[in-house]
Amino acid sequence: MIDAPTPSGDAGGPSTLLDVSQLRTTFETARGPLTAVDSVSFSLDRGETLGVVGESGSGKTVLVRSIMGLLPGRGTTTTGSVALDGIELVGAPSEALRALWAERISMVFQDPMSSLNPVQRVGNQITETLRVHQRLGRRDARAKAVQLLAQVGIPSPAERARAYPVQLSGGMRQRVMIAIALACGPELLLADEPTTGLDVTIQAQILDLLEDLQSTRGMAMILVTHDLGVVATRTDRIMVMYAGRVVELAPTRRLFSDMRMPYTEALLNSTPRLDQASHTRLRAIEGRPPDLVDPDPGCAFAPRCDYATDQCRTQVPPLTADEHDAAHLFACWHPRGTPVRAVAPSRSGDG
Repeated sequence: MIDAPTPSGDAGGPSTLLDVSQLRTTFETARGPLTAVDSVSFSLDRGETLGVVGESGSGKTVLVRSIMGLLPGRGTTTTGSVALDGIELVGAPSEALRALWAERISMVFQDPMSSLNPVQRVGNQITETLRVHQRLGRRDARAKAVQLLAQVGIPSPAERARAYPVQLSGGMRQRVMIAIALACGPELLLADEPTTGLDVTIQAQILDLLEDLQSTRGMAMILVTHDLGVVATRTDRIMVMYAGRVVELAPTRRLFSDMRMPYTEALLNSTPRLDQASHTRLRAIEGRPPDLVDPDPGCAFAPRCDYATDQCRTQVPPLTADEHDAAHLFACWHPRGTPVRAVAPSRSGDG
């Protein structure tokens, strides 16, 4: 399971595969330092799936790239700890990270057209991974590449292996990316918005595929999305991020039955639901995300929250456990279900 973050950053038990402690990533900009990931801590067990949810700019992609070690070195500072089965990744030499990529940790990116090489046949892009990491010969690598394409549901895999990315549909390109990511049997898969730009039917197929492969192979997986609906039935736990911080973390069922953070509630209200009539107008989250270069004091969500008080605007709420459920964490002075929500002033005049 995903444990509560602890100040000491102690690793979990023997089933823990990934342990992240006080991870912080800052970019140097023309306006000053921008902290995109701010003191994030969590752990993930083998074979489990964590959903990471939040609006664009909440820090989700930077978080998984920080875990993977795929951020530019110049102008970027990453501190804290990322331990993969006890191996520290933060500050590790690039050679050591490359040795772990594909074989122990791998990633599926948002846009396969920008991740796949447009002038190489897709089969060659899979065999390259196999030959580098598993030292397979050309013939064996090609046979395994065709097998992988078949496993991810691509019809006529031998023929498709000879195709270029532009000759495939968006869904097929994403399946190729999944085949590349899984080629060497990683223990942890990071899936960053893997269904972006795909129609609803293809999205469901890709998510079903990831779920089936994850279950069959026993991988742990971090599934990044802006849509709570995507992770509702496909994850063991959900971590909600806002302004680079974790604002709620809970078992999936618990989060949906008793979410405590107003931002999580706002995300859910902006998600289409099957029980709503067609053409129902979604409730947008008013206001804009905070300026991470020059943040306001207090809770980052306070300017957009209908229940914010003076305390919210001046003091940053810590991430604490629910008194009735230690596995449910949230960062809010006045969480859902408390009396203050009924009497707190509205956002009149707030930005």
